[in-house]
Amino acid sequence: MKQPVALEGSIWFQKAETRFLGGDRIALLEKIDELGSINSAAKAVGISYKTAWHLVNIINNLSEKPLVDRMTGGKGGGGTVLTREGKKVIEQFRVVQEEHRKFLGNLEERLGETRNLYQFLRRISMKISARNIFSGTIEKITPGAVNAEVVLALPGGVRITSVITMGAVQNLGLKEGMNAYAIIKSNSVIIGRDLHNAAVSARNILCGTVSKVIEGPVSTEVDIEIGNGNMISSIITHGSSEKLGFRKGEHACALFKASSVILGVN
Repeated sequence: MKQPVALEGSIWFQKAETRFLGGDRIALLEKIDELGSINSAAKAVGISYKTAWHLVNIINNLSEKPLVDRMTGGKGGGGTVLTREGKKVIEQFRVVQEEHRKFLGNLEERLGETRNLYQFLRRISMKISARNIFSGTIEKITPGAVNAEVVLALPGGVRITSVITMGAVQNLGLKEGMNAYAIIKSNSVIIGRDLHNAAVSARNILCGTVSKVIEGPVSTEVDIEIGNGNMISSIITHGSSEKLGFRKGEHACALFKASSVILGVN
């Protein structure tokens, strides 16, 4: 005999039509608020420190105001606290979540058998592996015969340029002034020093301050804060990391091609 399927759903807060804050990330934020450390919070919710750091970067990149503040100094290089906006968002999320539970309960009573609906919703759900996701507003679209150049303005003034096909522009319905997000794989991001006036063909050069260096036996992750709480991650070889010798707090630049930027909308 088939067991009844309970109707479940998750709440996600959105910024610029991009999902960035759900129950698992709220739980991480709550533990950061409680323990004052990303490392301790990661252990408490059962994820790696690297994953927690990555999630905090995404949250701050996509929120209108930073929700997490990394403080310098103190034991282990400083603690981590929620901003006033971060605490406010948690309170709002819990209210919405409780109302959502009531809504699903009422909906389940009216729908009856929900197995087919549940399977369909699972099929259309999707996650992506790219480390860098930025939310912004399309500032300019320059059409060409085959491709178009699209400039996405992030909060704080940083701009990311993407080159996509005219077909993609039409399929996505892209227009100047609309919200969109840029996705860049971390292994497409080249890093270096003093690249502001570098004579290179890559359209995107974003400079800022090294926030974190996570060494590994084969590869190293370097996170660069580029302003307004936005963070870009680059994965480079261990040998390149040793050669560059980046340290937290140093100036650095991230460089990537416009063709490496994927644009998305909801």
